[in-house]
Amino acid sequence: MEHYNMNLTLKVWKQQNKNAQGGFETYSVKDISSEMSFLEMFDVLNEQLINEGKEPIAFDHDCREGICGMCSMHINGRAHGPWAGTTTCQLHMRAFKDGDTITVEPWRAGAFPVLKDLTVDRTAFDRIIEAGGYVSVNTGNAQDANCLPVDKHKADLAFAAAACIGCGACVAACKNSSAMLFVSAKVSQLALLPQGDPERQTRALNMVAQMDKEGFGSCTNTGACEAECPKEISLTNIARLNREFIGAGFSSEK
Repeated sequence: MEHYNMNLTLKVWKQQNKNAQGGFETYSVKDISSEMSFLEMFDVLNEQLINEGKEPIAFDHDCREGICGMCSMHINGRAHGPWAGTTTCQLHMRAFKDGDTITVEPWRAGAFPVLKDLTVDRTAFDRIIEAGGYVSVNTGNAQDANCLPVDKHKADLAFAAAACIGCGACVAACKNSSAMLFVSAKVSQLALLPQGDPERQTRALNMVAQMDKEGFGSCTNTGACEAECPKEISLTNIARLNREFIGAGFSSEK
């Protein structure tokens, strides 16, 4: 793949805190390698700003390997940028061309208030996970592998759901700021397995209740969440969550 350098114009959202009024500021970066990641390009910009005696741009990052879900940037109107199935940290600058203007914003959702610049508070997801509670497991010696047989198809579905990294792209992409894809993935990964069966009903009820309490919107099945999810979590998980929630509701009324 041919390597090349480019000059870019960045329009970046700047906001001092969640109570301040934010706005876009324009920056220029030069000689950006096509092989840099998007976050490496931001490192170059921040180093430039620091050398100029200016405040660097705040943004979330951690592993930079597409695993942790921290790199929450809305790039040119798309969560995580133009590449499908890709986190911002795994997006490379070859996705753009010399002279491009790139607009970068934080996630836009009432349940994800802006902390500063491109950094948002996503602890609502943590509270939803906490509401899901625990799984019942036996302590002591490990069980033999064949003591808990799991259907291969269900195991594959559970693993696919567990791939969710909780980045919040589904919320940012949804016109309603719904968290249904995230919650459904977390419910599905346990509801499909025998280890998650004892608490499956209370888990579905409690996690949905916490999701509503956090102020996320309702799901209207437009599919934007699946389209922008960097781990390509399937919409079928939302259907499963609906079944789990309705079934748990009927059982709780007995």
